[in-house]
Amino acid sequence: MKRFKLDYQSPIGMIEIEGNTEAIEGINFAEREELIHAPQQDTPTVLLECLKQIHEYFIGERREFSFSYVFKGTDFQQAVWHALPNIGYGETASYKDIAVAIHNEKAVRAVGRANGKNTISIVVPCHRIIGSNGSLTGYGGGIWRKKWLLQHEQSHHLTSNTK
Repeated sequence: MKRFKLDYQSPIGMIEIEGNTEAIEGINFAEREELIHAPQQDTPTVLLECLKQIHEYFIGERREFSFSYVFKGTDFQQAVWHALPNIGYGETASYKDIAVAIHNEKAVRAVGRANGKNTISIVVPCHRIIGSNGSLTGYGGGIWRKKWLLQHEQSHHLTSNTK
């Protein structure tokens, strides 16, 4: 199946959206400044909708996402990734919270590793996972982005009635 890419210039850097005609397969920060992947005539609707919803998120008008996306990983990784959207907008949870949620409370480190392999950034909110002591732990996009995303959500959490 043919793969497509779109770029979105967010306030915290370029985001590259990848997918096919059916679903989004990746939303990741691209460590570059130039826009390479602009919408084309054959860009699938799901990518255009993802781009629109990501933009709405960044301008504070969206809290949840409704486009199709797929995970590619082990059963354990997928269980972790499916649990992440249950962490509410503007809220945080620990690796242990996720381990308990997937009924494997001793797998705290494995949850951390799976969290780090999430390829659907922002939508599957791995940035909402913090250390059990409240500290900001690792984030593939960089701790500064994680901090920005959490502050963004917390500032919009109480101030708006959004989608």
